[in-house]
Amino acid sequence: MERRSGGALLATAVAATGLVGAAAVPAPAADTATATATATTTACVMREGSAHTDWTGMSWDADILCDNAQGDVRLQSFASSPVVGRMVTTRSWFVCWKVGDQHAGGNNIWYYTQADEVVSRPTAKGWGYMPAVMLETPQDPVPGLPKCSWG
Repeated sequence: MERRSGGALLATAVAATGLVGAAAVPAPAADTATATATATTTACVMREGSAHTDWTGMSWDADILCDNAQGDVRLQSFASSPVVGRMVTTRSWFVCWKVGDQHAGGNNIWYYTQADEVVSRPTAKGWGYMPAVMLETPQDPVPGLPKCSWG
């Protein structure tokens, strides 16, 4: 099993961009208005020590948590790729990015994640890509998030 680490490089790059680390994430807000304001001010958060292993055995020990739209997660980073899952939450984690098809966001960056719901190809366990247009990011790719080693 190959191990990929966000490590100190990710922390340094994220700190330089103004994204906040996991320790700086505020406690859950008491009301919806405050929660919305908090989510808006912390669109992406780098999380060290957040371990993930995909269906191929690739592993990461850090991720970026970002606001996102609900939508399809595709097996590959192109629009005609099969949908393997759906993201139903609107704040999700992503472990790396790669170049794929141009999408409505005006670029060709796609983020690798695991969907909330598996809809096809159960062996992939919902792992796949969302186009950058579906995420609220400071820029694409998110500074400090590693490029997928296969992309």
